Amino acid sequence: MAQPKNVKPTESELEILQVLWSKESATVREVHEELAASKDVGYTTTLKLMQIMHDKGLVSRDDSSKTHIYKAIVSREKTQKHLLGKMINTLFAGSPAQLVMQALGNHKTSKDELNEIQNLLNTLKKQ
Repeated sequence: MAQPKNVKPTESELEILQVLWSKESATVREVHEELAASKDVGYTTTLKLMQIMHDKGLVSRDDSSKTHIYKAIVSREKTQKHLLGKMINTLFAGSPAQLVMQALGNHKTSKDELNEIQNLLNTLKKQ
């Protein structure tokens, strides 16, 4: 299936993609069990969502055996960039600084993460 053009996954589809990104490939049953560990979701709902995601071009499906194996077609990085760009433009009036200040002001950040952020800022200042 071809790479989708700016298909925005729904929140439920993102949860499924998270499972597929971490496992690389999985059956509907495996995805369902992973999701069911943290929320109330029916097997048929997971199956239907994954079928829709296949139709949208978000996942591929190997149906050469009895059990279908799904893989994410969209990359985590590309999806993050796409959704983050939309979020910055719509919620933060195009200001990445506002996003960062909001994120750092409202969430606990470890010293290691702060050092990583500082190193990135130093690199960006040099460019």
